[in-house]
Amino acid sequence: MTIDAEPSLLRPGHNCWRVAPCTRLAMLVDGDAYFPALRQALTRAEHSIFILGWDIDSRMRLQPDNPDDPTPSDGLPAELRDFLNALCRRRRGLRVYVLSWDYAMVFALEREFLPAAKEHWQTHRRLSFCLDGNHPVGASHHQKVVVVDHRLAFVGGLDLTIRRWDTRHHLPDDPRRVDPDGKPYAPFHDVQCMVDGAAAQALGELAAERWLRATGRHPRVPTAASVSASTDPWPEQIAPDITNVPVGISRTFPARDDEPGIGEIRTLYTDAIAAARDSIYLENQYFSSGLIADAFAGRLREPDGPDIALVSRRTESGWLEEASMGVLRARLYRGLRQADPDGRFQLYCPHIPGLGDACVNVHSKVMAVDDRLLTIGSANLSNRSFGLDTECNLVIESRGDPRAAAAIRAMRDRLLCEHLAVTPAALHQAMSAHPRLNAALAALHRPDGRTLQPFAPAVPDDLDAALPDATLLDPMEPIDAEQVMTEFVSHEARPHVASRVALLVAFVLVLAGVVFAWRYTPLREWADFRHVLALMHRVDDMPLAPLAMMGAFVAGGLALFPVTVLIVVTVVVFGPLHGGAIALAGTVLSTAAGYTVGRLLGRNAVQRFGGRRLNRLSQQVSQHGLLAMVVLRLVPVAPFTLVNLVVGASRIRLRDCLLGTAIGMSPGIIVSASLVDRIAAFARNPDPMTFALLALVLLIPAALWWVLRRRRQRRGRAAHGHGRAGAGSQSPHCCRPPSGEGAR
Repeated sequence: MTIDAEPSLLRPGHNCWRVAPCTRLAMLVDGDAYFPALRQALTRAEHSIFILGWDIDSRMRLQPDNPDDPTPSDGLPAELRDFLNALCRRRRGLRVYVLSWDYAMVFALEREFLPAAKEHWQTHRRLSFCLDGNHPVGASHHQKVVVVDHRLAFVGGLDLTIRRWDTRHHLPDDPRRVDPDGKPYAPFHDVQCMVDGAAAQALGELAAERWLRATGRHPRVPTAASVSASTDPWPEQIAPDITNVPVGISRTFPARDDEPGIGEIRTLYTDAIAAARDSIYLENQYFSSGLIADAFAGRLREPDGPDIALVSRRTESGWLEEASMGVLRARLYRGLRQADPDGRFQLYCPHIPGLGDACVNVHSKVMAVDDRLLTIGSANLSNRSFGLDTECNLVIESRGDPRAAAAIRAMRDRLLCEHLAVTPAALHQAMSAHPRLNAALAALHRPDGRTLQPFAPAVPDDLDAALPDATLLDPMEPIDAEQVMTEFVSHEARPHVASRVALLVAFVLVLAGVVFAWRYTPLREWADFRHVLALMHRVDDMPLAPLAMMGAFVAGGLALFPVTVLIVVTVVVFGPLHGGAIALAGTVLSTAAGYTVGRLLGRNAVQRFGGRRLNRLSQQVSQHGLLAMVVLRLVPVAPFTLVNLVVGASRIRLRDCLLGTAIGMSPGIIVSASLVDRIAAFARNPDPMTFALLALVLLIPAALWWVLRRRRQRRGRAAHGHGRAGAGSQSPHCCRPPSGEGAR
């Protein structure tokens, strides 16, 4: 019998990169399913292994410790780094390419220490490890892809890093759910997809291209002759969820100088939401994209629109996410409630009895539209995932095929059965009795047991008003330094800020030169870096040294000197504990001084100096007091001194200003003290390579400043040239405002 196929939603070049056939596809739910399957597939690799990740930790284990039998059954080491090296030694000719994002320092304390990662990964000559920073400023590499011999591939939300393993039961006290230091972590839910055939071949090409871009070197890719046809890397313990199905591969790549951006995943989501008939089921770590919220709202306003069920975590991970992604989610939820008179949108979190204040960390990125489309990958429902970060999702469609529709429905129902702790039969019965998705989930809700708990994210009005919009908290496009300068500093004040940045870079370069001279010239006989550190520590014994340091904070704050530099110097001189306390006191005193100056100057003078966003914040801060100050310090949206002036001019109470500063600056000072203490300890035992790398790193901001300065000069000359041309001719450019300035 011939099936009349429905038109495909997938269109290469529009919402996907390619549509490639695969022989087998399986959905692997949670680390307990994914990691053993991956380990078995890796042991069968003959030619190459590509691993792409947002975070890759050499210490992670692909299976938890077994006290009764600590040696894995395959006889290979447990930890990832040692396991991969052992594979290279066992399999002659096997090459392993590991590509991890060269992460931002905000994640430094959450990850494996960077120098150790570089040193320890390079053990076998056929194991190559690289940190990939080939992306625009503010972006990240978020793809989670593993490819074995270009014949088997894994794509989803799970990185090969610590604190990811868990079982489908998500027990509140599973003794196996601990990190390498033995510390327990909350239940973790995620989903990965495994495919073979031509789809795996295409993902291998994607991984090889990423490696080439990151390293400039062509990796060795397998050919038909280099891989044995008799060896099947597919793990035999995994039964495929569907066979012989076309698979769409959708990507996100940010725009770069040499090529435009790729937003296939963004288009895929909006197309799929528009095509939904009865239900949209989603699991996602974040929900901060206004684009998706608008697509939801459009369907919710329809009288016969679909039910939308979004499973996410109840609370964000840490104060930074709570003050950014959490605020955006609450704003979007509030807007959807207004657009949803029939209550067809519902936000859920998995509830596990016995967890207390903790919650299941929903990290998966899944969307099932009716029984017509299923996508699994790395993309969050965030602006970053739709334009700024690199992402990869896999997609399958039913197109009217009952076999494919049944597979999509079964995979969605498997996720629901896990969260609700019910059998497939019980779920089917509820779905039959309640055709609307959210009504069926409500019928299966158990207040005292494991279930999907509806929740409404909320954010205090003060926090909501003080924080900027998604353009800054969750950007979709690469960050433009000049645009940020326009937002926060007025045009008249910009040259002064640029001059101070240049002076700071010059100071750092001079300091680096002195360090170099002490290390490599006869000056070494007079002093070296270790002696300087010892001398700086002896400053602590001088009379009134803490008071002098606090005075330096006040003077530096009034002179627009970066408070971060003062904090670092204080920690080096007085040590992490004593120095941290002095730095906190100094920042509070500096705040008081700037507040006083702002109050004396008055609102009009500060408004002339501040940019548009600072002037808007001035109005918000004057209304919301203490909490607004805490947020401004936790998520700094302008230089420290400018905030002090604006706050003083805003007539906020001095008590709220100082207390908010103390609370908001404490986390940053604690992190700085920890990092600086480790760096200083390392600096006491330097080697030539360390100082060469230090000089190279210090040259980077100087080069960046020079490039930005030349770019601004070129734009200024171009704008001047257009102005002259417009004076003598009807040039089409004569009506355009100069670059960097909008119409007034």
